[in-house]
Amino acid sequence: MQTARAVQASTVLDPRDLGGIALGPDHRVRAGVVLRSGQLSGLDAAQGSRMSTLGIRTVVDLRTADERAAAPDRLPQGARLFVADVLGDNPGVAPARLRALLADPAAAERMLGGGKAAGLFADTYRQMVLSPGASAAYRAFVETVADDRARPVLFHCTAGKDRTGWAAALLLMMLGASRDVVRAEFLAVNPVVRVAFAPYVQDFLDAGGDPEIASAITEVRPRYLDTALDAMDERWGGLDGYVRDGLRIPGAVVERLRAGLVVPA
Repeated sequence: MQTARAVQASTVLDPRDLGGIALGPDHRVRAGVVLRSGQLSGLDAAQGSRMSTLGIRTVVDLRTADERAAAPDRLPQGARLFVADVLGDNPGVAPARLRALLADPAAAERMLGGGKAAGLFADTYRQMVLSPGASAAYRAFVETVADDRARPVLFHCTAGKDRTGWAAALLLMMLGASRDVVRAEFLAVNPVVRVAFAPYVQDFLDAGGDPEIASAITEVRPRYLDTALDAMDERWGGLDGYVRDGLRIPGAVVERLRAGLVVPA
């Protein structure tokens, strides 16, 4: 099943183009107009990165203020920064603190031990669907991608897997992708993220950290996406209600989004 295509960029975590992902049997996502990644604090166009050749116009940063201050984005030439802070009304939740948790096994055990890690991350996905702050951020993200003057757009959080993962899932569903396709794209980040976090995880384990905690916080799991989808279905009766009543995205924006990103297969 087609997932986002990797873009060569040795100084950015997992940049990928959503172009080519199937939207039913006859349509695909337009290539080169919407990309996802981890944070851009290490971006170095001088090291042969293709990022500088993509013509990125807008970078949507889904991180908290603390994350942005600790690791400010380095933007591709000519790009503007748009902040859409998903966790701004609760910046202390685990996805915003991955490396801090891996650096302190004792704190990780207190917060996430006893099997709580996966449950806490799943609860964060529910919050990303239900909280007003997250809804405002995702609305702003969708409206930005729908603006042809803003594209190509690259969106990211820190690791490019949780907040970014739900952003990609939402976008693909709005464009007409099946939940199977959405799930495949959601889980496709795991191989790269495992490699990227391997040194931190090894230090965590060497210091006595729980392998289950490390796995639960550095990977995405089907349970996480299912929790977000269940919250959407329970509160708003599915995608249409979520977009209309939860995110309050006007129908005209949805039409522009589809007109700009959906192409024949």
